[in-house]
Amino acid sequence: MLTAFARAFKTPDLRKKLLFTLGIIVLYQVGAHIPVPGVKYANVEFCMERNHANSGLFGLVNMFSGGALLQVTIFALGIMPYITASIILQLLTVVIPRLEALKKEGQSGQAKITQYTRYLTVALAALEGTALVTAARAGSLFQGCTRQIVPNGSVFTTITMVITMTAGAALVMWLGEMVTDRGIGNGMSILMFISIAARFPGALWQVKLTGKLAGGWIEFFAVILVGLAMVALVVFVEQAQRRIPVQYAKRMIGRRSYGGTSTYIPLKVNQAGVVPVIFASSLLSIPALIAQFSGSKAAWATWIATTFTKGDHPVYLAAYVLLIVFFAFFYVAISFNPEEVADNMKKHGGFVPGIRAGRPTAEYLSYVLNRITWPGSLYLGLIALVPTVELVLFHANQNFPFGGTSILIIVSVGLETVKQIESQLQQRNYEGFLR
Repeated sequence: MLTAFARAFKTPDLRKKLLFTLGIIVLYQVGAHIPVPGVKYANVEFCMERNHANSGLFGLVNMFSGGALLQVTIFALGIMPYITASIILQLLTVVIPRLEALKKEGQSGQAKITQYTRYLTVALAALEGTALVTAARAGSLFQGCTRQIVPNGSVFTTITMVITMTAGAALVMWLGEMVTDRGIGNGMSILMFISIAARFPGALWQVKLTGKLAGGWIEFFAVILVGLAMVALVVFVEQAQRRIPVQYAKRMIGRRSYGGTSTYIPLKVNQAGVVPVIFASSLLSIPALIAQFSGSKAAWATWIATTFTKGDHPVYLAAYVLLIVFFAFFYVAISFNPEEVADNMKKHGGFVPGIRAGRPTAEYLSYVLNRITWPGSLYLGLIALVPTVELVLFHANQNFPFGGTSILIIVSVGLETVKQIESQLQQRNYEGFLR
């Protein structure tokens, strides 16, 4: 693999792409450490050193921002607004006929949908930035820390902070698109990968410092072994797929013969990726958000604070797994249309051996997809419960990077990026990564 990297750097155009991607990564990491104007960073460091981070409420966004959210930097929102906007547009494509028509128009329609995604990203960034500034001013960003994060509560300071974070989110979106166009791999995925991976060394060392067995070294190596086991599991499931054989009939047009080939439809076991986990985490954070900003001391607010804040309550865990399973089936249902696939196969003379073309093929694809989605959704639920086990065994914080969601993202993005580099190496007659 190191030899392949060396050969990639010896290729002029690949070297430019890799260096450009590394430059964008460095710029992104620098922006993730520049505080927003109006924030007293000494108080932020004081609260974070005493581990008062409200990870139960802002943990998901903080993970995707590489810890920049709780540090209230200019890239505090990270790529989360873009991810949310992309998911919303993808869901609306199924509901709104206009968006569905744009999707079928090809490259021009996709460019229009991308433009809508950018507008929605800016709007969501402004909304999330306002919520973050409100939480920082109210002292809700850190639990148990009484120091003021935003000493000046004037309207001008608030507007400046919101505009700065919104502009930071737009800049992150632009950086990601630049990596996609001129670098290696998908830009947003690369930035997400770096945001999570950058926290690994500090989190591992924190486990060693808080460990009690042999100076913390036993917990340290145990966490590494758990992480390697998680990586192996994720790689195995992410690469698993059910291949539906497809045969195309042979046709004679003039003197030329067309068709007569055999191929397959790859149906992944985890067809939904990490989207169900994001949906479930976001939905379960809403009750805690409502209870926190309401300031109520009623029984319902106390029950929500006890159940949905820490993330280790049995009710929370059960609801988390059920929502992940539900959103896995929901996302697969809207992202893969068996009837459309069956119609396209029929138009081009394709059929599944032993299955009649048309409606029987659509029913067969739907049946297979439902069967493989069950293990995929349960696998996502199992992966999502790993952070809770780590909390109990290793006394880690709730944003520990070896959690299932972070491992799932890192491995998925890593595999996809390596495949893209490998394909470009093979086009130039070089030996690729995967042997």
